[in-house]
Amino acid sequence: MQTPKDPIIIRADVHIAGIAPPICRTLELPLDLNFAQLHEVIQAAFGWSDTHLHQFNLGGLTIGAPEYLEDGFGGPRVVEATSLGLGHLTFPRGHEATLTLLYDYDFGDDWQHVLTLRRAPREAGVRYPRCTGGTRACPPEDVGGVSGFEEFLVAWSDPAHEDHKQIRRWAGRGYDPERFDLAKANKAINKAMLASGGEYRARQL
Repeated sequence: MQTPKDPIIIRADVHIAGIAPPICRTLELPLDLNFAQLHEVIQAAFGWSDTHLHQFNLGGLTIGAPEYLEDGFGGPRVVEATSLGLGHLTFPRGHEATLTLLYDYDFGDDWQHVLTLRRAPREAGVRYPRCTGGTRACPPEDVGGVSGFEEFLVAWSDPAHEDHKQIRRWAGRGYDPERFDLAKANKAINKAMLASGGEYRARQL
């Protein structure tokens, strides 16, 4: 686990699978971050509303909130997300070695986030976790997955489309699929970290 003097962090390049041009974020994460907190960071960085179930998958291991994911009928065992931290991960040998982690949000729309993790030097005076870059806004909630988002974008961008006005109203006046606000993402991450206190905020309701 990390100490204040630990020189290593984890850099995560995250993108939503199946979407082009990509919707992605680059995150820098402390080793003492647990997987419940990682969920909060991803939600905040992308702009999701945390209104659906999620799970992580690491080499076939399912990580999340067991009370929401385990069905009691022989389904896969779920590792409690608060009990597992990034500092527990074992990377292959080599300075540039990476690990791939999957994060699935909203089992209906099935937003699959692919995380490529690599070790990186810690910078003095930097507050972690943080987002250092990204592209595009995340899709609206309940848009219908990758195919629904593609149809949404067609209607959203074409004033002559029969659903254009309805789609614009539904998405909200402030929505811009090409816009990413780094400062806003980091503000949301800081807020989520303070509110979660190392737990899932959903459990505090």
